[in-house]
Amino acid sequence: MVDLDLYRVFYTVAKVGSLTKAAEELYISQPAVSQAIKQLETQLGGKLFNRVSRGMELTDSGGKQIFEIVEKAIKMLDSAEDKFKEIKNIATGSLVISAASTVVTHFLLPYVKKYHDLYPNVNITFKDSTTKEALEAIKTGKADVGFVNLPIYDKDVALTGQTGMMEDIFVASKKYENLFDKVIDLRDMPNYPILMLDNATNTTKEIINFLDSMNVNIVPEFEIGSVELLVEMAKNGMGIACVPRRFILDPLEKHELFEIKVAPALPLRAIGVIVNKDASSHTFAVKEFLRLLDDESVLSK
Repeated sequence: MVDLDLYRVFYTVAKVGSLTKAAEELYISQPAVSQAIKQLETQLGGKLFNRVSRGMELTDSGGKQIFEIVEKAIKMLDSAEDKFKEIKNIATGSLVISAASTVVTHFLLPYVKKYHDLYPNVNITFKDSTTKEALEAIKTGKADVGFVNLPIYDKDVALTGQTGMMEDIFVASKKYENLFDKVIDLRDMPNYPILMLDNATNTTKEIINFLDSMNVNIVPEFEIGSVELLVEMAKNGMGIACVPRRFILDPLEKHELFEIKVAPALPLRAIGVIVNKDASSHTFAVKEFLRLLDDESVLSK
């Protein structure tokens, strides 16, 4: 059986002309280099090198005869390794993201667009999920990356350390402009028609839990399934919407909606990124997506 390591030692010694230099290049000891050459000579039944004053010289009858063949073989193997690394580092296959549709629409889209530009061969699938559903999807292997409301206490998943803050605010159209230049006591908000996301969402559940802790009981005028519809209803004066600030930056900038300040303000919420705790299961496609999430320049483009 061919021992490729012996031939690599032979090739290195022939190339550098020295046992010492070969040992340095191969990161092994000089005796190990000498032993490998002796072992190969024994296997082939002939001498491969002559010791000369300037180092090691290939023999005419042995070393020189096989050097070119060994050199071609080594270069082909090196080329094969490079090719494998290149293929391994090309994101292909699929990427399944488990997250609330609002997170996808209002936070992830710039990252997804950039990722798709970089890796068009990856098939990206979104699963509209609550935090509980995202946790389950990651644990059962039905999703590669999940976005959840923090904190979570589940040892079966790994937090990547990547988080984003969500600030929930109240906004309304000019119909409620008498409220714009003041700070409203949060306990007075039940006196107004409030628009909120469906109470099945974790976002609304967390807000309701906070309001309950303040003994504030808000019964929404409407519970809506999407931020887009929530915003449109608020624009049309149908009530005061409770929505994450980062989801409505454009309507606020265009003065289509205006913030109604309350005291105390609703608490900040943190969104975390979770993956399977077995890092060896993360494909290159997954690793690249996580890397991209750390690139803040994506949001500025």
